[in-house]
Amino acid sequence: MDARVLLRRYLEQRRELGESELVLDALNVEDVMRLLGATGTSVRSIEPRLSVRELAGEQSDNWRTALHDAGVMVDAPTSGSKPVAPRTTAETSEPTTTAETKKEMATRKGIVVASKGIVVAPDEAELIPGAIEKLDSLEAIAKQVKKCTRCTLHATATNPVPGEGNPNAELVCVGEAPGAKEDETGRPFIGLAGQLLTKILAAIDLTREQVFICNVLKHRPPGNRNPLPQEVEACSPYLIRQLELIKPKVIVAFGTFAAQTLLNTKTPLGQLRGLVHQYHGIPLVVTYHPAALLRNPAWKRPTWEDVKLARRILDSSPRS
Repeated sequence: MDARVLLRRYLEQRRELGESELVLDALNVEDVMRLLGATGTSVRSIEPRLSVRELAGEQSDNWRTALHDAGVMVDAPTSGSKPVAPRTTAETSEPTTTAETKKEMATRKGIVVASKGIVVAPDEAELIPGAIEKLDSLEAIAKQVKKCTRCTLHATATNPVPGEGNPNAELVCVGEAPGAKEDETGRPFIGLAGQLLTKILAAIDLTREQVFICNVLKHRPPGNRNPLPQEVEACSPYLIRQLELIKPKVIVAFGTFAAQTLLNTKTPLGQLRGLVHQYHGIPLVVTYHPAALLRNPAWKRPTWEDVKLARRILDSSPRS
């Protein structure tokens, strides 16, 4: 079947999943070729994994080159950018570089853009209250959360759920808020969604003991309702301090509230996926919440792509 037909079908499937964009720069070249049915075609020798620099857009032309060599004429712009000037009639010719495209290329090469991802840097709006800023360990944070009254959720919750895992974790999983099982036990992600999270981690060769798992909210909202803005504002300093102490190499934000809170944005989750964001210098990947996957199994494949991206960042990071 013609590779263009396969590409169109694939894009239609992604659109049906509620996505409005596809960022190929964050995919492994071989994965892209398989999606287009172009495997077996002679292409240039390419590294099997993308480095963090490539994920940030510094060397993002490999997949385009491979597709062109395979006869698939595709020049997909990244999210929010104007189309890149197409190739000339002669396949070996370089595209015309205008002042506009030069400016765009320069922007994409900066780590601040990170594949058009959002960058969150310290500012006055994110200063941690003094009492929380002085907490010098995850255990101290957990004790403070246990007696916290910064919002009203402590009055309706059974147990606080500060988070658990490796204090030196290279990857931190951030969810939205505790559910019924978590409220009952004081542990994060242990219900059905938690069991799925464990499988997701295992798929990228990680265990729960190797990572740190927590939520934006440390107490369960009544009836599992959505967090209120004032609750997020009250609880997020604990999360910020946890990330400061752990200093992970990558953060995975599971679900809309976790992603929007950490990135200080109202951008929909579908538009945040597939990009490498920066949270105070830490690469951050956004994906669906495991609870959402239980409701819509069709999102499992996109989630798999997201966690593979997080895994590649880990593999490309300097060893401590």
